[in-house]
Amino acid sequence: MGTLELRALVREIPDFPKPGILFRDISPLLRQPEAWQEVVSQLGAICDRLQPELIVGIESRGFIVGMSLATDRRIGFVKARKPGKLPPPVEGVEYELEYGSDRLEIIRQGFDHRPRVLVVDDLLATGGTAAACAELVERVGGELCGLAFVVELADLNGRAKLPAGVPVESLIVY
Repeated sequence: MGTLELRALVREIPDFPKPGILFRDISPLLRQPEAWQEVVSQLGAICDRLQPELIVGIESRGFIVGMSLATDRRIGFVKARKPGKLPPPVEGVEYELEYGSDRLEIIRQGFDHRPRVLVVDDLLATGGTAAACAELVERVGGELCGLAFVVELADLNGRAKLPAGVPVESLIVY
């Protein structure tokens, strides 16, 4: 199964969560074990190139993607979460959204040896959350070796917000 077949399993939902938005839903991919295996295999090839020592997954679908990949590659997994969800000590970063701001946090422990880190999520849209996570990884001592996404919405130009010179990989690009 290749990228074209995976693309057919991403559901398009118009006007969700609000009018004018076309939501890309990976739930059908998650329901098909062979398709999800292909997602993990393709992300695994990215890991082979970038050689991360840790995977950081962004709340919440990034947990599914990241833990699947970390387990497959037999490397550690770390959660990046919304505020107040992780026990201290945490490091946090505020970031801007289309309308308002948010905060992302990560547990500081486990980054002492400056591990190579791959940040993963299900979707790259405007790039704000992924950029905040990249900043967090570097703030706690990780060496950001790349960012990987299952789906990217290229028209929203999220890549422009991500750190220059760091590889960005997406399996399905709209």
